[in-house]
Amino acid sequence: MKTVGYAAKSEGAQLGEYTFERRDLRDNDVEIEILYCGVCHSDLHAVRNDWGGSRYPLVPGHEIVGKVKAIGSAVKNYEKGDTVAVGCMVDSCQSCKQCDNGEEQFCQEGMVGTYAGKDRETGEMTQGGYSKHIVVREEFVLSVPENLELSRVAPLLCAGITTYSPLHKWGVTKGSRVAVVGLGGLGHMAVKNAVAMGASVTVVGRSESKKDDAVKLGAQHYLVSTDEDAMKASQSAFDIIIDTVPVKHDLSIYTPLLDIDGTLVIVGQVGPVEELNTVPLLMGRRRIAGSLIGGIEETQQMLDFCGKNNVLPECEMINIDQINTAYERMEKSDVRYRFVIDMASLEAQ
Repeated sequence: MKTVGYAAKSEGAQLGEYTFERRDLRDNDVEIEILYCGVCHSDLHAVRNDWGGSRYPLVPGHEIVGKVKAIGSAVKNYEKGDTVAVGCMVDSCQSCKQCDNGEEQFCQEGMVGTYAGKDRETGEMTQGGYSKHIVVREEFVLSVPENLELSRVAPLLCAGITTYSPLHKWGVTKGSRVAVVGLGGLGHMAVKNAVAMGASVTVVGRSESKKDDAVKLGAQHYLVSTDEDAMKASQSAFDIIIDTVPVKHDLSIYTPLLDIDGTLVIVGQVGPVEELNTVPLLMGRRRIAGSLIGGIEETQQMLDFCGKNNVLPECEMINIDQINTAYERMEKSDVRYRFVIDMASLEAQ
């Protein structure tokens, strides 16, 4: 099936219109007309090959919301016209221990990314959601709660699950003490999810510049990490810290804030961090952990949770021809808090 999207034709290139083929429907496939696609910082990293391994032409986008256009003969759970979503992965082996446990993101054979992945049957590179259509196997399609504002759902498929999963895995509930380091696309979703879970939420920032925003998002407290007295007074104050900072930084600033058996979970930085002082870890049986996204079952659970609690990201809607400017703004943190592409704008060109 021929479709059209926006692609980077080479490393670091500007994105431009690109016509390409989607695979024909297999028996267990769902064809989706994409209505909205979120813009993730990972898209920019992939386009620029910051992590290595990118191949081109590359159509980014792994925060996808749309309508079912057609289904394969063996599809059981979706019908034409259903409102659905697709997140960061579109396939896995479906038979290893991790897949059996509902954690396809850790598939022992490697999950297949929504874009820049390798199709398990053909070996062809997967292309993402900056396009009019996508074809995905049924097991990786998600249902969208009817009450959610559709234009704001897309970032839940990455920012939403990336922050929901560690809060869920580490048992955050009413009364839990949660700190969120950084208040960007990931951080603001960590705040919203933790507040909806009933936690006492503190945002940690380097200055007071985002204090008002933190309060508007539902955080009860704000802590300035450059204020030595305030940081000292907050030692052992938290059960879990969600660290959303996307660059190399010093974790030792934050580990003393954890209570005994507390955990700092890294969800932002992919790569090295500053040399770590282990004293706060040893003296408080504190932990540092990492978290990726979530499995399909947990991602559906997250969507249902957001539907029940009306949790949605703060979004700025853009047309597809504004994507290169959006990337420039995203690098400058000039967005509150996520860009979403209205894919109807692709038809208007």
